[in-house]
Amino acid sequence: MKTIDLNCDMGESFGAWHMGDDEAVLPHVSSINVACGLHAGDWNVMHRTVRAAFARGVAVGAHPSLPDLQGFGRRTINLAPAEAYELVLYQVGALSAFCRASGGRLSHVKAHGALYNMAAKDAELARAIARAVADFDRELVLFGLAGSALIRAGREAGLRVANEVFADRSYQPDGSLTPRTREGSMITEVGAALAQVEGMLAQGKVRALDGTEVAIEADTICVHGDQPGAAQFARELRALLARMKIDVAARVGVKSAGEE
Repeated sequence: MKTIDLNCDMGESFGAWHMGDDEAVLPHVSSINVACGLHAGDWNVMHRTVRAAFARGVAVGAHPSLPDLQGFGRRTINLAPAEAYELVLYQVGALSAFCRASGGRLSHVKAHGALYNMAAKDAELARAIARAVADFDRELVLFGLAGSALIRAGREAGLRVANEVFADRSYQPDGSLTPRTREGSMITEVGAALAQVEGMLAQGKVRALDGTEVAIEADTICVHGDQPGAAQFARELRALLARMKIDVAARVGVKSAGEE
């Protein structure tokens, strides 16, 4: 049976502000990406989210971003490669500490928002991110947009990589995601999102916004936990994968809290 990872961005609440239905989505995914405090999240939420994931045997990854709390990490900030390296290293280290304190280990790293999309095209930035991950722990898996510069940089750095695809985002003819500022960037109809996933997994292709068929490789599928009805969509996606005889499992094994 073919296996694919199902990941979700989580831990994006902070202080008195609540975002996403993490507890409802968590049972339906195999790995999560936890905000590290610079676009969302705080130390309390980070710790609580990690503990909840390990209790369910779900793999935990760091979700580092640009320092942009007001813009939710979705605004472009130009960084020198050395700055990007330090920014990612700082956030990965923080999330890893909560994993260790909770009796588990960090399994992967997935950049967030503008940092993710910039690194998909900017080879120098991608190499800085990959180097930070490799210098911290070469056993970590680097997630990146399928076929992007970040995937190539991860392989060059000797890391295991996971080509990520999106159920609820539309694509451009070059394989990049449609910017959120453009109409049609989000796929809000459940049937259309499921059909996109089925095409990517069954045919290795995705239809871009202009109708172009784009070849795509999928190792992990992202579900956005902050979208309305995220838990129900995750359930329907799991049902689709079961019908396609595709198993759902994290890219790496995860040790539950307290397990030797």
